[in-house]
Amino acid sequence: MRADLLTDAVEGLDEALAAVDGFDEVLVGGLLRPQPGQAAGLAGLADAVAGSPLAGRVAEAAEKTAAGAADEDHYMALAAARTALLGSVHDALVARIEEAVGRPRAEEPAVGAAGAEHPVNLLVAARGWLCDLARAGWQGIDHELIGGAAPVVTAMLPEPGLRRLATLLDGFAAELAASCPGATLERVPVRRWADLWSRAMLLTLPGADRATAVGEATGRLLPLGVDLHEHATAVQAQVHAVFEPADGGTPRLVRASVSAPKPDTVVGAGLWQLLRPHMSLLTAVSEGRAMELDAMPVTAEGDLIWDEARAAQGEPAEPFTTARVALPTAAAAPVAPVDRHPARIAVPVLLEGYAVEDEAEGVAFRIAGERLAVDAGRVPAAGPLTADAVASSAACVGLLRWDAGEFRLQPLAVERTVRKKPVAVQAGAWAGGTADKAGVRAEKAATDAVNVLRERAGRLLRK
Repeated sequence: MRADLLTDAVEGLDEALAAVDGFDEVLVGGLLRPQPGQAAGLAGLADAVAGSPLAGRVAEAAEKTAAGAADEDHYMALAAARTALLGSVHDALVARIEEAVGRPRAEEPAVGAAGAEHPVNLLVAARGWLCDLARAGWQGIDHELIGGAAPVVTAMLPEPGLRRLATLLDGFAAELAASCPGATLERVPVRRWADLWSRAMLLTLPGADRATAVGEATGRLLPLGVDLHEHATAVQAQVHAVFEPADGGTPRLVRASVSAPKPDTVVGAGLWQLLRPHMSLLTAVSEGRAMELDAMPVTAEGDLIWDEARAAQGEPAEPFTTARVALPTAAAAPVAPVDRHPARIAVPVLLEGYAVEDEAEGVAFRIAGERLAVDAGRVPAAGPLTADAVASSAACVGLLRWDAGEFRLQPLAVERTVRKKPVAVQAGAWAGGTADKAGVRAEKAATDAVNVLRERAGRLLRK
């Protein structure tokens, strides 16, 4: 990997992000009665897309908004411009990663059929609430305003095609409600709330959430590692893998995910108890095995729609062997336009021959004289992989991300020398069960917590 390309400046990146930041600051104070300082942020967004097909509509939207005369269509144009800018940042960063790792570029995804029409009145209601948010600004939110999302979300949830937007609105509203009143906020998550707002605005457009085409995958799946996402009330395991088609086609990078609700008392290794009954792939990851897929549904973006009936345990397949042999020729999946965002970047890579630098702010790898920050904070506590293991490693399979203005590596597995032999340690080693003493203790503690909760729930149901 050419690490120097990851540290070189990307042309136009700072200017695009500055335009996004300027508009995000406008949302803090609200769009109802913009101040002169906010007008500059609106003009900066319009200037940034001046050479695009959005130019005319965004220029008009910026002018009308600065004058306090904007309507919902103008707010939609501003959200589209912001999304387009971050999409261009995403594409530039992905192109730089592909150049650095020498990975082939996949074709753009085909768009699937439109499917069932969504109730337009619900989309209009959602858009109206989001526009009210924008008018008030983050400093103007209160419980009455945030409460307006509840009936919209309730009406959307029975519609399968609207659950993506309903879930986004529900989580966004809950986050805002926990921060009310906005006038007393000492710190506003400016970029995050603007991300959620603009994404939700676009999803209120009919057809915006149209899925990419779904095909079938038949062949061998070689897991690389597990990325565990944990929330107070939910957990998701996302397995990154290389898929080798049975017909001898080009290997592809794919993902397979499983999610489950959870009580906030279940943490650490206990999370696997909630996930593993739903996905045999987690067992394959922990045992270092491949899986044989037979017509497994897969989207053009590389997401496997997991079906246990279409998967079977395969031969042993050690992650570092997969990373050394299959990963270099695996094509990365394309990304749908609505999903292009720098935060979404998570590219599997193999690093070897680096020096470890233990710095005050954390661990970093020195590769051919270039520094690459290691985001050890993303390593889950639900496995044997630790910051110490990363610091003593000689090889690492991880996800290359972009955060806080630089590329960072999230370790999925490391290889280190123990008694003169290479030993692999991976974050998902306990996914399918473990005999490791620390893992057994953590699972027992989680089992006790779950049993107590089930007993209490049973008492409530009997009353």
